[in-house]
Amino acid sequence: MCGMNSIRSPIAEVLAKTLMPPGTYIASAGVRTGERDPFVDVVLDELGLTAGRHEPHTLEALEDDYFDMIVTLAPEAHHAALELTRSMAIDVVYWPTPDPTVATGTRAQIVSAYREVRDHLERLIRQRLLGQPKA
Repeated sequence: MCGMNSIRSPIAEVLAKTLMPPGTYIASAGVRTGERDPFVDVVLDELGLTAGRHEPHTLEALEDDYFDMIVTLAPEAHHAALELTRSMAIDVVYWPTPDPTVATGTRAQIVSAYREVRDHLERLIRQRLLGQPKA
Protein backbone atom coordinates (compact mmCIF):
# COMPACT_ATOMS: atom_id res chain seq x y z
CA MET A 1 0.00 0.00 0.00
CA CYS A 2 1.31 3.44 -0.91
CA GLY A 3 -0.04 6.91 -1.46
CA MET A 4 -1.67 6.66 -4.89
CA ASN A 5 -1.13 3.06 -6.08
CA SER A 6 0.65 4.35 -9.15
CA ILE A 7 4.36 3.58 -8.57
CA ARG A 8 5.65 1.85 -5.45
CA SER A 9 2.80 -0.51 -4.59
CA PRO A 10 2.18 -1.68 -8.19
CA ILE A 11 5.90 -2.45 -8.57
CA ALA A 12 5.82 -4.34 -5.27
CA GLU A 13 2.69 -6.24 -6.34
CA VAL A 14 4.22 -7.40 -9.62
CA LEU A 15 7.48 -8.41 -7.95
CA ALA A 16 5.73 -10.23 -5.10
CA LYS A 17 3.45 -12.12 -7.49
CA THR A 18 6.55 -13.22 -9.39
CA LEU A 19 8.62 -14.17 -6.34
CA MET A 20 6.11 -15.51 -3.81
CA PRO A 21 4.82 -19.10 -3.83
CA PRO A 22 1.81 -19.79 -6.06
CA GLY A 23 -1.48 -19.32 -4.24
CA THR A 24 -0.30 -16.35 -2.19
CA TYR A 25 -2.92 -13.60 -2.46
CA ILE A 26 -1.24 -10.30 -3.29
CA ALA A 27 -2.91 -7.02 -4.15
CA SER A 28 -1.78 -3.41 -4.15
CA ALA A 29 -3.73 -0.30 -3.26
CA GLY A 30 -3.30 3.33 -2.38
CA VAL A 31 -4.68 5.76 0.15
CA ARG A 32 -6.14 7.58 -2.86
CA THR A 33 -5.98 6.93 -6.60
CA GLY A 34 -3.40 8.49 -8.85
CA GLU A 35 -2.51 8.20 -12.50
CA ARG A 36 -0.73 5.22 -14.00
CA ASP A 37 2.98 6.04 -14.29
CA PRO A 38 4.71 5.01 -17.55
CA PHE A 39 8.13 4.73 -15.88
CA VAL A 40 6.77 1.78 -13.86
CA ASP A 41 6.27 -0.09 -17.13
CA VAL A 42 9.80 0.83 -18.25
CA VAL A 43 11.54 -0.60 -15.16
CA LEU A 44 9.33 -3.69 -14.97
CA ASP A 45 9.92 -4.39 -18.66
CA GLU A 46 13.66 -4.44 -17.97
CA LEU A 47 13.01 -7.61 -15.93
CA GLY A 48 10.58 -9.06 -18.46
CA LEU A 49 7.64 -8.20 -16.19
CA THR A 50 4.49 -6.16 -16.71
CA ALA A 51 1.85 -4.47 -14.59
CA GLY A 52 -0.67 -5.54 -17.22
CA ARG A 53 -3.80 -3.46 -17.16
CA HIS A 54 -3.20 -2.13 -13.67
CA GLU A 55 -5.20 0.99 -12.89
CA PRO A 56 -4.55 2.78 -9.59
CA HIS A 57 -7.18 2.12 -6.92
CA THR A 58 -7.75 2.36 -3.18
CA LEU A 59 -7.90 -0.37 -0.57
CA GLU A 60 -11.69 -0.01 -0.49
CA ALA A 61 -11.84 -0.94 -4.19
CA LEU A 62 -10.20 -4.36 -3.69
CA GLU A 63 -12.52 -7.33 -4.06
CA ASP A 64 -11.06 -9.10 -1.03
CA ASP A 65 -10.72 -7.32 2.29
CA TYR A 66 -9.05 -10.09 4.28
CA PHE A 67 -5.31 -9.84 4.67
CA ASP A 68 -2.74 -11.42 6.95
CA MET A 69 -0.39 -8.52 6.38
CA ILE A 70 -0.37 -5.05 4.88
CA VAL A 71 3.02 -3.74 3.80
CA THR A 72 3.07 0.03 3.60
CA LEU A 73 5.62 1.91 1.55
CA ALA A 74 4.87 5.54 2.42
CA PRO A 75 4.12 7.31 5.74
CA GLU A 76 0.64 8.33 4.58
CA ALA A 77 -0.20 4.72 3.70
CA HIS A 78 1.19 3.45 6.99
CA HIS A 79 -0.98 5.78 9.05
CA ALA A 80 -4.06 4.87 6.97
CA ALA A 81 -3.40 1.13 7.32
CA LEU A 82 -2.93 1.40 11.09
CA GLU A 83 -6.21 3.28 11.37
CA LEU A 84 -8.02 0.79 9.15
CA THR A 85 -6.76 -2.26 11.07
CA ARG A 86 -6.81 -0.97 14.65
CA SER A 87 -9.56 -3.45 15.59
CA MET A 88 -8.30 -6.30 13.40
CA ALA A 89 -5.62 -8.95 13.79
CA ILE A 90 -3.63 -7.86 10.75
CA ASP A 91 0.11 -7.16 10.76
CA VAL A 92 1.00 -3.75 9.36
CA VAL A 93 4.64 -3.50 8.34
CA TYR A 94 6.34 -0.30 7.18
CA TRP A 95 9.03 -0.48 4.50
CA PRO A 96 10.14 3.12 3.91
CA THR A 97 10.50 3.46 0.15
CA PRO A 98 11.62 6.61 -1.65
CA ASP A 99 9.29 8.40 -4.04
CA PRO A 100 11.01 8.36 -7.45
CA THR A 101 8.89 11.23 -8.76
CA VAL A 102 11.15 13.66 -6.92
CA ALA A 103 14.01 12.74 -9.27
CA THR A 104 15.01 15.41 -11.75
CA GLY A 105 17.37 15.54 -14.68
CA THR A 106 17.54 13.52 -17.84
CA ARG A 107 15.23 10.66 -18.71
CA ALA A 108 18.06 8.26 -17.83
CA GLN A 109 18.42 9.83 -14.37
CA ILE A 110 14.68 9.62 -13.74
CA VAL A 111 14.51 5.98 -14.89
CA SER A 112 17.46 5.27 -12.60
CA ALA A 113 15.42 6.54 -9.61
CA TYR A 114 12.55 4.21 -10.53
CA ARG A 115 15.01 1.35 -11.01
CA GLU A 116 16.40 1.96 -7.50
CA VAL A 117 12.87 1.72 -6.07
CA ARG A 118 12.23 -1.51 -7.99
CA ASP A 119 15.49 -3.05 -6.80
CA HIS A 120 14.90 -1.87 -3.21
CA LEU A 121 11.46 -3.52 -3.19
CA GLU A 122 12.79 -6.75 -4.69
CA ARG A 123 15.48 -6.96 -1.99
CA LEU A 124 12.89 -6.40 0.76
CA ILE A 125 10.54 -9.03 -0.63
CA ARG A 126 13.34 -11.55 -0.92
CA GLN A 127 14.76 -10.84 2.55
CA ARG A 128 11.66 -10.19 4.63
CA LEU A 129 9.00 -12.31 3.00
CA LEU A 130 11.06 -15.15 1.54
CA GLY A 131 13.81 -15.20 4.17
CA GLN A 132 16.62 -15.03 1.64
CA PRO A 133 19.91 -13.69 2.94
CA LYS A 134 21.23 -10.30 1.88
CA ALA A 135 23.22 -10.48 -1.31
